[in-house]
Amino acid sequence: MQKENPSHSRREFISLSGKVLASAALLTSSAGVLASHQEELNVGQIMDAFIKEVPGSPFEKTVDTLKSGDRNIKVKGIITTMFATIDVINKAIALNANFIIAHEPTFYNHADETAWLKNDDVFNYKMDLLKKHNIAVWRNHDYIHMHQPDGVRDYVVRRLGWTKQYDTESWVADIQSSSLQTLIMHAKKSLGIKQLRYIGDPRQVCKKILLMPGAAGGQRQITAIGSRKPDVLMCGEIQEWETAEYVRDARSKGDKLSLIVLGHIPSEEPGSAYMAEWVKQKFPAIPVKHVGAGSPFSFG
Repeated sequence: MQKENPSHSRREFISLSGKVLASAALLTSSAGVLASHQEELNVGQIMDAFIKEVPGSPFEKTVDTLKSGDRNIKVKGIITTMFATIDVINKAIALNANFIIAHEPTFYNHADETAWLKNDDVFNYKMDLLKKHNIAVWRNHDYIHMHQPDGVRDYVVRRLGWTKQYDTESWVADIQSSSLQTLIMHAKKSLGIKQLRYIGDPRQVCKKILLMPGAAGGQRQITAIGSRKPDVLMCGEIQEWETAEYVRDARSKGDKLSLIVLGHIPSEEPGSAYMAEWVKQKFPAIPVKHVGAGSPFSFG
């Protein structure tokens, strides 16, 4: 989701591999050793430290609230992720981490309203799991997007290798000319995407890339296309009846415009890795690990 509007911008127990068990032992061991050198911090202190860095904070209206737990929980370890899925929660339990910093909603709607879910089996299972293990979940969406730099877009640009070519004001990367097919392959490799959707001629020469991670919305995507005149819009996700249809009509009109839809999670998951790096730098004594939520989709 884009930076301008901070108020806008989702499974059975896992089998723990030897690698995860080893990581759990290492994380637990590190927590024990390092805690002796630094006073224990609580959830609220870590939240406040990040929020304090954001221009204009704290925001009067924001979705960046605690979804479970409370500010006074003493932090043993932190997991950063796009979605606090049940799988991610179980990994946190295995790693002895009791604070999850997620970028997107925990309970299936933007504001994490839960009254409509009070009798839902999936919601109650998930909430009971969090309560049983006293795990705090904080959504860091509006603040990380308004952070300087935008923690999501900054890491996406880094992964794509466009740091020098990307302009933070226009959201445009002027890259070395390549075909649309080459650009698609580069995006898949850089962001770890198995499959993505696109509109355009694979042979089209592309140089000017409009990069809009997440779900900016059709009007903002289309308006940005109109003002920036890119060769390609590369975005996280779309409403299929909005941006896709605009691009189709633009191509029928004769415009050399293409669209690459990365998927919401691949286009913003790097922001959670950014958050893990921030914790490591600010609170080096607290064990932290980025755990990718992964895509829920299979492709037939």
